[in-house]
Amino acid sequence: MPIVSFPYGKEVLNYDIPASRFKGELVSRMHHYRAEKSQETLVDEALEQPAGTPPLRVMAEGKKKVVLIASDHTRPVPSRIIVPRLLAEIRRGSPEADITILVATGCHRETTRTELEGKFGPELMKREKIVVHDCDSPDMVYLGKLPSGGDLIINKLAAEADLLIAEGFIEPHFFAGFSGGRKSVLPGIASRKTVVYNHNAEFIAHPRARTGVLEGNPIHTDMLYAARKARLDFICNVVINAQKEVIYAAAGDCDLAHRQGSEFLLDKCRADAIPADIAISTNGGYPLDQNIYQAVKGMTAAEATVRKGGVIIMLAKSNDGHGAPEFYKTFAEEKDPDRMLDTFMKTPKENTRVDQWQSQIFARVLKHARVVYVSDAPDGMVRDLHMIPAHSLEEALKLAGETLGNPRASIVAIPDGVAVMVR
Repeated sequence: MPIVSFPYGKEVLNYDIPASRFKGELVSRMHHYRAEKSQETLVDEALEQPAGTPPLRVMAEGKKKVVLIASDHTRPVPSRIIVPRLLAEIRRGSPEADITILVATGCHRETTRTELEGKFGPELMKREKIVVHDCDSPDMVYLGKLPSGGDLIINKLAAEADLLIAEGFIEPHFFAGFSGGRKSVLPGIASRKTVVYNHNAEFIAHPRARTGVLEGNPIHTDMLYAARKARLDFICNVVINAQKEVIYAAAGDCDLAHRQGSEFLLDKCRADAIPADIAISTNGGYPLDQNIYQAVKGMTAAEATVRKGGVIIMLAKSNDGHGAPEFYKTFAEEKDPDRMLDTFMKTPKENTRVDQWQSQIFARVLKHARVVYVSDAPDGMVRDLHMIPAHSLEEALKLAGETLGNPRASIVAIPDGVAVMVR
């Protein structure tokens, strides 16, 4: 029997899938890619050969107020490798620069001190100035209208910086095309009002707002405009493998460098759909599987390959529970996905509800297939979110078989649902 390894929190669940039921495994070739150079060397070389900009140390010359946008606790960005190198480059060009690391939480909860120490290391925490973005803070600056018509409002620290740069990583994204690059600004350090307008129902339903698509994607168009308007001068983005190790790095202009990384990734993470009755997926383990809200991403990979009316088994630790009160409330209060989706589509862009976009995509998934959810989240919470709770893969497969009325239903495995683009 084939043994498949599924990341789950900080562990790995190995499971023997019966050969008679196993249809195949959808895996990004990126996970088997081995870089010929060390993680540090890859980042150093990207900083020495930026795309479309001078080296960062040159750009930093004469700059007094510098803001470095860093990812938050929900992203497995190897900040301990990237951030010290960016800081060193800035100080080579401007030794007296006043540098603030601004943690881009978007609309997520505040990153805790423990999480920051895990991300940056205690030594960097002691010597650097770190501020966690709050999308509801009044300390924001209006920068005009987005192409979509929404208000562009961002963190005041970023708006008033002499030099604005960002770290990040690039992975497939289920409606922005790819993560990274311009997303450091929108949604990273934008106001809640700006984020919810950009994530409106019309845009989420747009046929170009899909994994791996940038051209013609209205969400990406707004995001890139926001990054330009905010004067995001320089980025360093990486691509990582299943071990969260850097296998590629790109630096420079926020669009050109991001496209370089996206093209590298696109070439390696596509996989052809394998129709099956049951699709088993994950969010790649920690930190992306800390809550149910984030786990919707991994479900969309399964949605693209499981048969209509089939079962998605989602493995996500979810030690933070649902992760988004409004997302949870939406499903706890409305049991009809069709009525839910109709309400979303009738909601004006400017009145987009908090987390409506995630609810919209999740409702679409639930219309396509039943979901058995393996996690540490309370059973009642999982049921309120229209899913079937389970506590092991064995139990989940039994429940899936019962749901389908077929204990020998076919199975396709997706060990990392956020790292693969199913077509």
